[in-house]
Amino acid sequence: MKRLTLEQYRVMVDEVIEFKKQNGEMPEFTMIDGTKIEKENIIDIIERVNKFILEMGRNPRSVDIQTFDTDQYNLIKMK
Repeated sequence: MKRLTLEQYRVMVDEVIEFKKQNGEMPEFTMIDGTKIEKENIIDIIERVNKFILEMGRNPRSVDIQTFDTDQYNLIKMK
């Protein structure tokens, strides 16, 4: 699983905001240090970081790019 550092996360957010200002919508993906991050993951990352800041009162040191799908894991484990 890939992770973004806080600095990479900030670059990603800046790029997404700039794209939205220019085009009126979020990009379908962004590239950060050679890693392609899809729109769904961009939204998920931003939501998780905001939740972390609200709960912990500080920024995370790093952020996972993809979340672990517990529903899919539970289906596999049940077999």
